[in-house]
Amino acid sequence: MGKLRSMTMLMMLTLVAAGCATVPITGRQQMTLVPESLVLSSSLQEYDQFIAENTLSRDAAATRMVRQVGSRIQAAVTQYFTGQNQLGMLNGYAWEFNLVQDTAVNAWCMPGGKVVVYTGLLPVTKNEAGLAVVMGHEIAHAVARHGSERLSQQLLVSGGALALDQVLKTKSAESRELWGTVYGYGAQLGYVLPYSRTHETEADRLGLIFMAMAGYDPQTAVSFWERMASQSAGAPPELLSTHPSDTTRIANIKNFLTEAAQYYRPVR
Repeated sequence: MGKLRSMTMLMMLTLVAAGCATVPITGRQQMTLVPESLVLSSSLQEYDQFIAENTLSRDAAATRMVRQVGSRIQAAVTQYFTGQNQLGMLNGYAWEFNLVQDTAVNAWCMPGGKVVVYTGLLPVTKNEAGLAVVMGHEIAHAVARHGSERLSQQLLVSGGALALDQVLKTKSAESRELWGTVYGYGAQLGYVLPYSRTHETEADRLGLIFMAMAGYDPQTAVSFWERMASQSAGAPPELLSTHPSDTTRIANIKNFLTEAAQYYRPVR
């Protein structure tokens, strides 16, 4: 049993060592066990299916605004990676920006640069700058490869569950189920959810920089997230959430503004 545990730990440590990468700007070390090419291929398929099953907005002006904001942030991201001699980080990207008819207050960016904004978000963003806050944040998730990192985390958690089951294979079914439940809760509270909140905070920071580089005032982010906070009644405690609390997020954003301001060049 001890030998199996040691072999399992050695295998996981080897995988982690082989799959380390560095997040742009923040410099955080992240685990990427899943090849980026596989993530991009899967994301593009999911995106095509989503577009086929949903209705694009017929509001020409709003669609034009989404695509303009997206294009400016795309250019800022390309400019940043070019300046860092890391343009290869964007290999396989096929940028696209669409507005989908849906009342949900939501937006997302697939790995590979496929961005969707829901029409229900526009009353909260109010204008281009507010929209840039959201699109910068979502694009930051993609370029920071948070999707690959989440998949890698799921692999490790699943591997840990299998290893635990092997260690407990001589125990009763009730005991194995109990320890499996304890492991599941522990992995969520102590590993998965904290990393998810880290991703959100990291995307806020990078998103502010990208929107600033695109010519949008990063100060706009504070009022936008205050408006979002007013719509999030009944949110779970931060410990149980994938996102930082509204108070924590806004405080973090205020702390990031000095850094983001260094990149801000208003479009004339």
